[in-house]
Amino acid sequence: MIPADLLVVALCLVMILVSYLHVYPKVAGSNFNKLAAYDLIAAGIALFIVGYKYWDTGFPFYLLGLSLNWFWYTLIVYIVLETPVALWYIKKHNIRFK
Repeated sequence: MIPADLLVVALCLVMILVSYLHVYPKVAGSNFNKLAAYDLIAAGIALFIVGYKYWDTGFPFYLLGLSLNWFWYTLIVYIVLETPVALWYIKKHNIRFK
């Protein structure tokens, strides 16, 4: 069986890749405001899915030796995995911050 920590990482990675490679080019394009709004929705969906499974279970997630609850673990993993993909997308689509 796959550990819960790895399942959360896999979920976040799949959501990020599908979002940035398939969804965002169609719905956000080069508009930073749309990209940010849709990205908040995607992160919220990831948090909702993990929360649905681990809410009120007290299950500990370990990140660099620290014990975290599901919310902080998912949020940190999502941000860390998303950052290089977001920077690549911003550069590729020549997005300017207005």
